[in-house]
Amino acid sequence: MATCGKQRVYLYDTTLRDGCQSEEVSLTVADKLRIAQRLDDLGIDYIEGGWPGSNERDAAFFAEVKKLKLHHAKVAAFGSTRRANLKAEQDHNLELLLTAQTPVATVVGKTWDLHVKEALRISNQANLEVIADTIAYLKARVDEVIFDAEHFFDGFADNPEFALQCLKAAAEAGADVICLCDTNGGRLPDEIAAGVNAARAALSCTLGIHCHNDCELAVANSLAAVKAGARHVQGTINGLGERCGNANLVSIIANLELKLGCRCVGTEKLKLLREVSLVVYELANLAPLARQAFVGRSAFAHKGGLHVSAIQRNVRTYEHMEPKLVGNNRRVLLSDLAGRANIVYKAREFGLALDPDNEKIGLLLEELKRLEGEGYLYEGAEASFELVMLRALGMLERSYFEFVSFRVFDDKWHEEHAPFSEAVVVIDGPDGQRSRSSASGNGPVNALDSALRKALLPYYPTLEPMHLADYKVRVLDNGAGTAARVRVLIESTDGKLRWGTVGVSSNVLEASWQALVDAVEYKLYKDIAIPAVVNSPKGRLAVGAEL
Repeated sequence: MATCGKQRVYLYDTTLRDGCQSEEVSLTVADKLRIAQRLDDLGIDYIEGGWPGSNERDAAFFAEVKKLKLHHAKVAAFGSTRRANLKAEQDHNLELLLTAQTPVATVVGKTWDLHVKEALRISNQANLEVIADTIAYLKARVDEVIFDAEHFFDGFADNPEFALQCLKAAAEAGADVICLCDTNGGRLPDEIAAGVNAARAALSCTLGIHCHNDCELAVANSLAAVKAGARHVQGTINGLGERCGNANLVSIIANLELKLGCRCVGTEKLKLLREVSLVVYELANLAPLARQAFVGRSAFAHKGGLHVSAIQRNVRTYEHMEPKLVGNNRRVLLSDLAGRANIVYKAREFGLALDPDNEKIGLLLEELKRLEGEGYLYEGAEASFELVMLRALGMLERSYFEFVSFRVFDDKWHEEHAPFSEAVVVIDGPDGQRSRSSASGNGPVNALDSALRKALLPYYPTLEPMHLADYKVRVLDNGAGTAARVRVLIESTDGKLRWGTVGVSSNVLEASWQALVDAVEYKLYKDIAIPAVVNSPKGRLAVGAEL
């Protein structure tokens, strides 16, 4: 395995600037401050806060971030080289860059002669003077100056001599770090390595890498640069950024520490990786990517029975690393692909010591496959599966109530008024007495949920804090229109626990009812059945062992 020999690699996060250029991402000042704090906790070396003067939000961030008292990270302000027709001391943008009063200033400059000719419309020599004048001016006023060599790899491919001259101009003017940028994200790992090697041969200062993900190679290109000698890596948390995004620092950090043997955040802080990833998703108002490498919910999820059987013997058979190293967890999924190993593994998660040779496992597998054939999905509804398993194993024989009927009314009395929903639920309680309860709600499902719990509260007061936390409907029969079967997934919570249940029917209210009943029965099972077993002389695990 190629390594960087335990050498130190410095991490530069640009989530708060480049990441904010991502479509549908807009962070408030408070959001940016919270992210900055978590990046510092993670051990990021540089936090790029934005472009001073470009907007009021970035200006406010630089004013407020000084109050955070970061323990590790240095804050960097970002800007561009001076205008071609001005001296550095005359350039208003450089003046604004200095007003941020950060210990680090990062400036981007052209290194591709195509941009010099077409965008700046100046000579190559004039561009070298722009770079040198800007870096020298900033270095005299700021502790550390980083030069982002924009489009370096494209420039190196077209005119390598000029691209390297731009780097030398920055280095000779005093740049502490020269960061080579694959700004268009179109280069391959071998091209990145060649560019870094050429820069190393020409310069003695620290080299960095800044990649974009337009060919889905930003992480691979960043690692290729490190292996070629770059010791400063720029990126964003979760790969946020313009177009297809920036290099994903989450994956880069994990690969540097665990695959290349580099030193960046250390093993203890590496465990914060998933948590920081989720915080950024939450503040950016984006759904976490389940299949994201290392930290995604599915990154260490196992579904096939063969895989689950193997990992019970040795997790290395189907996992490239231990999930807990990056703050993640191993998950075993339940589906019609499940085998006996899946059932035994899940039983262990539920606290049941189930004998792998138990004949009831076969019956449970058949029931599981039958139900999934009808459209039930237990990957997001493990509470429903636990109930199915307990019933099949004969461990949940009692019923907490008997269903008699329900009716739902939806009325809209005026065009300008919202619809009105009311549900009536009739049940037989555990004492055999029949009761009828009604409740209104914000929609028919909410009304059903309220009416059911209203009927049960006199018997089971612990249902009081329970409520729906999420509700999803999926159409199962494409082309069937309004006659299609639907699957309803419900998440419920009591303020402490959160659990998922499922229902399937061609009637959305019937599917919702199934999921609601499972949610209530699961809550009652946890509140009543488990304490009864745990407090028994044998205890819950002993009961499981007898199966």
